[in-house]
Amino acid sequence: MESTNEPRPGDDAFNGFQMSLPENCVEYMLFIINDQPEAQRTTLSSLETIRKVALQRLDELTKDYIWQREPLKLETRIDNGLVYLHGRTDYGDNVEDEWLIVYFLRTLSISFPNLWIRIFDSDGEFLLIEAAKVLPKWLSPENDTNRVWINRGQLRIIPLLPSSSSSSSSSPPSSKAHHQISLHEALSIIRTNPNILIHSPLIEAEAFYRLEKYPGQIASSLHHTLVTIPRKLAYILHERPKAVAPAIEAFYLRDPASLKPLLSPTPDSLLFPPTDLVTISVRLTKVLYAQLKSQHFDPPPVWREHFLQAAQLNEGGGLSVSEKDEGKQALQKLQTLARLEMGMKLTTGFEILARGAEKSDSRVAREVALLLEDLAEDGEEAALPTDEEIRKWKDVDREDDDTWMDIDFADFERELAGGGGQGQTQQQQQQQKAGEDNRGAGGDAIPTFGDSTTQADLRKIVSRFEAFLNDETAGLDGAEIDEMDQDDDDDDEEDSDIDMDSEDEDKEVSFDEEQFSRMMREMMGIPTTPTSTTTKSETTASQNPDTRGKGKGKDEDVDMGKDEQEELEALMAQMEKELNSYGALQLDPQKAKTKTSTRALKGEVEEGSSKGETREIVKTTAADGESDDDDDMDDEEEEEEGGGDDVDLDYNLAKNLLESFKSQAGMAGPAGNLLGLMGMTLPRDEEDLDGEGKS
Repeated sequence: MESTNEPRPGDDAFNGFQMSLPENCVEYMLFIINDQPEAQRTTLSSLETIRKVALQRLDELTKDYIWQREPLKLETRIDNGLVYLHGRTDYGDNVEDEWLIVYFLRTLSISFPNLWIRIFDSDGEFLLIEAAKVLPKWLSPENDTNRVWINRGQLRIIPLLPSSSSSSSSSPPSSKAHHQISLHEALSIIRTNPNILIHSPLIEAEAFYRLEKYPGQIASSLHHTLVTIPRKLAYILHERPKAVAPAIEAFYLRDPASLKPLLSPTPDSLLFPPTDLVTISVRLTKVLYAQLKSQHFDPPPVWREHFLQAAQLNEGGGLSVSEKDEGKQALQKLQTLARLEMGMKLTTGFEILARGAEKSDSRVAREVALLLEDLAEDGEEAALPTDEEIRKWKDVDREDDDTWMDIDFADFERELAGGGGQGQTQQQQQQQKAGEDNRGAGGDAIPTFGDSTTQADLRKIVSRFEAFLNDETAGLDGAEIDEMDQDDDDDDEEDSDIDMDSEDEDKEVSFDEEQFSRMMREMMGIPTTPTSTTTKSETTASQNPDTRGKGKGKDEDVDMGKDEQEELEALMAQMEKELNSYGALQLDPQKAKTKTSTRALKGEVEEGSSKGETREIVKTTAADGESDDDDDMDDEEEEEEGGGDDVDLDYNLAKNLLESFKSQAGMAGPAGNLLGLMGMTLPRDEEDLDGEGKS
């Protein structure tokens, strides 16, 4: 089997260490491919034109959007003889930033027909990951690098070329290095023979499925909330509204060292002291809102007084109010505390951000620091807005509903069952229709799980999972192995023959619990009932569909198996008899002597005495203190034997087995497991508790 590792230093195929993208990063490359010689000479100027147009359109599209960490960036790069636009964006925890970039670059490629775009992230070709269910067999993570391109809004895939495939068309190549293509090779194929590129509408629909909700998703991903913050911070947010993202991330990733300045009991040392508080609406993404709201954070000392005042709001008035007014006051108090808590968290984030602006690489953080310096120079009283000016700001009192954060388990189960989509039953559809009719009359409609986008994504996840479970091509071994993961060895046919034989053998092998129990009893010297075992074996053989009705060859194999089993059992019985005769299994000398005397006496009275007389002689000769209960047990065993010969029980083996069971101290062990397999359950030994020992 050939190794699939990357080439190492010193190998002929080694071309330097491959750089991998950091986590949560997306990288994109924009090339202009044109066969005209004049166009190649003006490539640099054309790329600069595209860069300016792209940045202008991006500002218009994302005017009110807030990026999680970094926006889309484009810069001209000349590397290894290639001239192209390159960019890398760290989208952090908000994957919607990545898909917004895909949407924007796809629309940009429609405006420039000669523009070819390659985009990938830390997971690789994530567009193919989205369309993994409909990809062809030959396309795998081993060979998809540099094969996926976007041109004129379409997804194009470079196929396997005859020169890059195996020498024989009937067998796949054994090394994935033969399937990979470099960036230069991919651009050469696009430039010389673009008609061979594959454009599959099915793959494209799956890969670009998330783009269907754009551009409306840009506005849907935003959330407005009311917060109570210092007036200075309200001014900063009004001047730089996109600074809320790095501030929330600073709060979300806080450490004890960054919180140390906030532990001061006086607000004089703070950049944003909790004085002169105002309540305004802040615009941020749903991801940022969830990060801020979900964090548990105890108020710093300088904020505790404000929380105490908010908790005592409308208390101690001494006036009797109605229950309705009490409910309104309680709701107002909860809203006041919630807005104060969100404002306290946001202010803490800006405090951490502003203090670390000098060492930060964020341009927004440095802009916040410059605004604070300007306020210090001009004077806060003259520069800060008044209450009247704040009321004139756009959407200053806007507060969106945040019930999208609440997940009802019943609604979730209903959506999984198809209650919100095409899988609704007739009764559910009638109930939903009745709820919609009652909405205008003051009735409550049937609740829905999340918004329409969430429902669509959930249905798609469920449909893909059901398709995976209902995949008839998948076998017991799990996922199907493509040709790319198989080795072209000479012994493939031999392995397949062995696997087929193993499958046939597995079909004929079954575990007979009663037969195993009988064999274990024979090995331990415990008497068995041959008739019941034989009947069970015959019944099992007659009811087993794998050993019945398969032709003459199968019947002969079964008969041969029975003969071999009988011979094996006879051989085991003979060996045990010989070992017992020589005392090999008798570890107790006194017991061995007793049994030898028993056999001698049995030989003397064998011809004219009955079994009762023989047993009396054995009892008299042994004289080892056995009670009458042992005689009754022996009589019962003789009756079960049905008149057969006496059986020499290996009491030493039973003694060792009981001692082994006792040593387990109630825990699992070999003796208990063997007895359990034979259907025997022994009680706990309480002799240690009683303080008595066995003689």
